[in-house]
Amino acid sequence: MERKEFLKRLGFSALLVPLVSACSEDEVIPTTDATTDTTTGSGTCTVTPSETAGPFPTKDPSALSMIDITSDRTGVPMTIKITVQDKSNNCEALQDAIVDIWHCDRDGYYSEYGGSGMQSVNLQAYHFLRGRQVTDSNGQVGFTSIFPGWYSGRAPHIHVHIYNSSGNSLLVTQIAFPTAVCNTVYTTATQYYTRGTQDTSNASDNVFSDSVENEMSVVTGNISDGYALTHTIVVS
Repeated sequence: MERKEFLKRLGFSALLVPLVSACSEDEVIPTTDATTDTTTGSGTCTVTPSETAGPFPTKDPSALSMIDITSDRTGVPMTIKITVQDKSNNCEALQDAIVDIWHCDRDGYYSEYGGSGMQSVNLQAYHFLRGRQVTDSNGQVGFTSIFPGWYSGRAPHIHVHIYNSSGNSLLVTQIAFPTAVCNTVYTTATQYYTRGTQDTSNASDNVFSDSVENEMSVVTGNISDGYALTHTIVVS
């Protein structure tokens, strides 16, 4: 499906509601490794683990306030909905939090970096797949992007940095992907399958190996219609 048609069909509501589509052979329904606690106001939520922002954090995130972070990158369309909860306030939704996200493209490359040993392809002049939004009254932000690729040594992931309304850092973390979904995309989507599946599992990843349950997203949809990722992050 062309990206314009995908966005037209979904509309802005797609940023807040997971994709609903008929089952097809490439559809993946999350199972045991895709759990997310979305309870609010229960007082029983678990603070999301803190993780590294490097080695490719956004250099000027305030300049990238946008919903559609795709830019010139191509791949399987994906919407991202993140809910932020406040542990210190009975796990209520945190309004007016600033949420930055960034992730690699389908080939495993990051914008704003490159030309060195960490990333040979020089993409310093580009700013794709990076964006900032402010949470609404439900503690939610939404982005339109593509399904990320992978690079050697890491399981597929999205980086997140959350600040309070004054701009003070609350949490840097990462979002993991269900293995079954990744396997489907990386072996059957034409933009991805030439590289095959990721070389690092969630269990062996040096970031997720001790905390994957609390950093695992829920991903629904299929390659034809696109995917929708939802995830709850709890700050203290």
